[in-house]
Amino acid sequence: MNSAGSFRYTDQEIIEQLRQSGIDKRRSEEELFNRFAYFIREGITKHALSEDESFNAYSDTLLAAFENINNAHFEARASLKTYLYQIFHNKCVDLIRKKTTNKNSVHQAEAISDKLMLLSDSARSVVQKLIDKANWNQLREKLGQLEEKCRQLLMYWGDNYSDKEIASLLQYKTADVVKTSRLRCLERLRKLYKVE
Repeated sequence: MNSAGSFRYTDQEIIEQLRQSGIDKRRSEEELFNRFAYFIREGITKHALSEDESFNAYSDTLLAAFENINNAHFEARASLKTYLYQIFHNKCVDLIRKKTTNKNSVHQAEAISDKLMLLSDSARSVVQKLIDKANWNQLREKLGQLEEKCRQLLMYWGDNYSDKEIASLLQYKTADVVKTSRLRCLERLRKLYKVE
């Protein structure tokens, strides 16, 4: 028990539970998320990231750690805190590099929307409708490949439901859990697009 009177898992207990499935695994994921959520603040203050960038770096950190723990790549040579902080620091540095280097803009193709502006209004309208329809059909197909809860979460999010509302509708514990789950679902969806 900690000073607030609530139970706190040891690193070893968390690692063991993360390697299982079911409610113990979820509980450990939440415990880890909440225990080190203050890293997000550090990303903002130490690395000058926006809150969303820092949250994304933190979520990516946890996803990488969960995967490494499940695949037995985590050797427990350091505490979970030290291990997670190192991953988080690297994710933040990667974001900073991405923002400050010119590499991103050099290799980006010109946006289709920029080309659309060169067309007449009627041609632009027709082309835009075709693009929208093709994009929607492709998105619908990819969403169909996700598991049901992931698909529902993304559909609610696409309909502008708040994380709090989604938590209530899909019976997640908190809005933060919804946000982390959404990032996982979006990552799965992104991978489905990469497969093509």
